[in-house]
Amino acid sequence: MIENEIFKALADPTRRAIFEKLADGAMNASALREGMEISQPAMSQHLAVLRQARLVREERQGRFINYEVDPDGLARIAGWLAKYRAYWPARIDALKDLLKDMDQ
Repeated sequence: MIENEIFKALADPTRRAIFEKLADGAMNASALREGMEISQPAMSQHLAVLRQARLVREERQGRFINYEVDPDGLARIAGWLAKYRAYWPARIDALKDLLKDMDQ
């Protein structure tokens, strides 16, 4: 199931940081490493996991590879969350009712 790959990929704090940097726009691996204490091979591994989960895609420009957030991956996350969106309002209303009853 693709959701498992997505959440497994984002469970790692370094990969979340990389994904968040890419949310600001496309960049190469060297630019992604700026401000992070991570080796180039480790960055490559993290990017491979994000690509495998289809959260990030790459585009070659000459000898450089730029990475960017894959909108299809975001759509899969949104789709998964949409399944539970209807659940929360009812649960929050039930919690409000319970808290009102406890106050009385």
